[in-house]
Amino acid sequence: MDDQTRTELEAAAFRGLVEHLQRRTDAQNIDIMNLAGFCRNCLSKWYMAAADERGVEMDYDEARKVVYGMPYDEWKEKHQEKASPEQQQKFEDTKPLHAKISGH
Repeated sequence: MDDQTRTELEAAAFRGLVEHLQRRTDAQNIDIMNLAGFCRNCLSKWYMAAADERGVEMDYDEARKVVYGMPYDEWKEKHQEKASPEQQQKFEDTKPLHAKISGH
């Protein structure tokens, strides 16, 4: 497979993941983070880092808008639930497994 085709396939997979996460507003970031070690915010940070590596100016809010499909504050207001003590504890317990670029 040539590099251009690989890049196009990777981009299509990324768009599919983002579209899926935008539809699954019931899937809370903390639950995704606790299970998989990354969440929408991590994906936004990866996106922003990729932009930076290519000299594309982008801030975190812009990157989150790409991933969330709306401004982050709007998404939080509409869809984010308060994390339970159990979710918060699992978050702390799984920190060594969290994505490195996530900032957690």
